[in-house]
Amino acid sequence: MHALTVAHGGQPQRLVLRRFVRADWVAREPDIAKREASALRLLERSDVPAPRLLAVDEDGSAAGVPSVLMTRLPGKTVLLPGDMDSWLRQMAEVLPRIHAIRPTPDDVPWTYEPYSNLATLQVPPWTRRPREWETALEVARRPAPRANEHLIHRDYHPANLLWLRGQVSGVVDWVNACRGPAGIDIGHCRRNLALLHGLDIADHFLDHCLGWAHYNPYWDIITLTDWLPEGETFDGWRDLGIDLTTDVVRSRADEYVASLVARL
Repeated sequence: MHALTVAHGGQPQRLVLRRFVRADWVAREPDIAKREASALRLLERSDVPAPRLLAVDEDGSAAGVPSVLMTRLPGKTVLLPGDMDSWLRQMAEVLPRIHAIRPTPDDVPWTYEPYSNLATLQVPPWTRRPREWETALEVARRPAPRANEHLIHRDYHPANLLWLRGQVSGVVDWVNACRGPAGIDIGHCRRNLALLHGLDIADHFLDHCLGWAHYNPYWDIITLTDWLPEGETFDGWRDLGIDLTTDVVRSRADEYVASLVARL
């Protein structure tokens, strides 16, 4: 990720150039730049505070690697807000604005699927809640409930939001965007909140979603299994000033999975 300031027509423009330099990632997902660019094009027609697409090099023929050039939004990431309720409420309020976009397969060919191989996932050896994890894995392996298809961010969590003067100023990192159920974005954010701040905060976020969302704990469970193979703290949180031990994160995951099973 490169922050650029470009002089154009006498006025400086603040831009971001995203270059996909990891060869293993590009080999797995050769259309990765196209994917983010497709989402940004759709978002231009919405009121979602997202970067605006300026150019895309889908195959790296111009930039050397697949790349996306976009506008740079003001604001910074906030993980320890002064007003927790406002922080959670605003994160919840952005989601229906994203999900109001109903892309066609031509707009967004990519559809949601879990990151983990559910057939091979096992109850984690470190857990103190093996019975609840076993139930959660059984639920995750069931056919998914029917749900409407929306544009979903797919990686919606606090580290992908920007804030300016106490207000959401941007939602960034659209590289995983696809068509899928709205519950995935709620569940992914809840999982991150549960591990980052604990169950009460994840539940408080859900309270703010319930005014517009049709809630089903299945989506929380399926997004929790995405984290399960590693079962460790997120290195990016350390970079943003929150250093959680793996033991703390796993203890919070146990509490979270028990709460989800209790909702079934």
